[in-house]
Amino acid sequence: MNILENFKDLFLEVWKNGVSGINISEIIIALAIFIFFLFLRGVFSKFVVKRLEKYVLKTTNKFDNSLVFSMEGPAKFFPIVLGFFVSTSFLTVESNVVDIINRSLITILIFWSFHQIIGPFSVVIKSVGSLLSRDLINWIIKAIKVLILILGAAAVLELWGIKIGPIIAGLGLFGVAVALGAQDLFKNLISGILVLVERRFQVGDWIFVDGVIEGTVEGIGFRSTVVRRFDKSLATIPNFQFAEKAVINNSQITNRRINWIIGVEYRTTGEQLKNIKDQIESYIRGNKDFAVNDNAILSVKIDQFAASSIDIKLICFTKTKQYQEWMNVKDTLALEIKNIVEKNKASFAFPSTSVYVEKNT
Repeated sequence: MNILENFKDLFLEVWKNGVSGINISEIIIALAIFIFFLFLRGVFSKFVVKRLEKYVLKTTNKFDNSLVFSMEGPAKFFPIVLGFFVSTSFLTVESNVVDIINRSLITILIFWSFHQIIGPFSVVIKSVGSLLSRDLINWIIKAIKVLILILGAAAVLELWGIKIGPIIAGLGLFGVAVALGAQDLFKNLISGILVLVERRFQVGDWIFVDGVIEGTVEGIGFRSTVVRRFDKSLATIPNFQFAEKAVINNSQITNRRINWIIGVEYRTTGEQLKNIKDQIESYIRGNKDFAVNDNAILSVKIDQFAASSIDIKLICFTKTKQYQEWMNVKDTLALEIKNIVEKNKASFAFPSTSVYVEKNT
C-alpha cells in the first residue's frame, strides 16, 4: 500500500508541477483553447474569406478586389495570434517568455498587414497619379515593402532583447565596403531612379539610343532595363546607358515625317516642274492621311541642281503614329508621285556619266 501511496503522491506532484512548473491541467486547457481557435480559423477561412473573395470578383472596383486578396494571409493569421494569447492567459508562468512571444506575434501581424495593404493602395495611386509613372510607382512600392519588412524584423528583435544599434553600425561599415566594390551597381540604381523620375520612357515605348539599343521597352528594373529588339531578341541594358546618352523616344512623336528627294531629269521643262510640285502638294493637302497645320509643315520645293538630276525636296507629316500604317501611307504616296511624274511626261533621273571620245584626225 505504501508503494501505491508513493506513486499517487508522485503522480499528483508531477501533475501539479507539470512542465517547467506549469500545471498539466492548465496545459491541457490551453491546448484545447488553441485547437478551438484553429478550428475557428478554418471556419472563418472557408465561410467568410472565401465568400468575400467570390463577392468582390463580381464587382468592377479593382481596389476592393486587391484589398481582400492581399489581406487574406493576415486575416487567417489573426485567429492564431488571438488563440495563442487567450490560451496562454490560462497558464501560470513566472518568466516573461510567453509575454514576449505574444508581443512578437502581434508585431508580426501588424507589420504583415502594413506590408500587404500597400498593394491595394498602389491601385488607387496608379489610377489617379499623373505626376508619377507606373514604373516609378512600382519601384516606390517595392522600396516601401522592403522598409516595412526591415522595421518589422527590427521590432521583433528588440522584443527579444537584441540591440539593433550595433547591427546597424556593422551593416553601415559593411555597406561602405560593398559600395566601394560595387560602384557600377549603385550607378545603375541611381540612373534607374532618374529614368523613372524624369519619365524618359516607360514600358511599351519604342526607344532609340545611338550605339546602344533600339526596340520596345518591356521592363524597367533597379539595375537594368529590358528591351525587345525588332528582331525579337531580348536585350538587358544597364541603366547608366540611358542616363549618360541621348534617348530618343519614338513613342512620344505627334506625327511621323516623310522626307524624300525626288530627282527628275534635266530635260524636264520649268512648266513640268511646276505642275509636278503643285499636283504633289494638292494631293497631300486633299488626303485625310496627312497632317497639314502649323505644327506639321508641308513643303514641296526645288532643292538643288544635282549632278544628274533636278531635285525636288518633299517634307510632310502623316496623322498616324503607327509604323505599319505609316508605311502604307508612304507606299500609296510613292505610287501617286510616280503617276504624277509620268502624267506630266517627265522621267525620274538616275546617276549617269557622260563620256566624250576625242578622235585624232
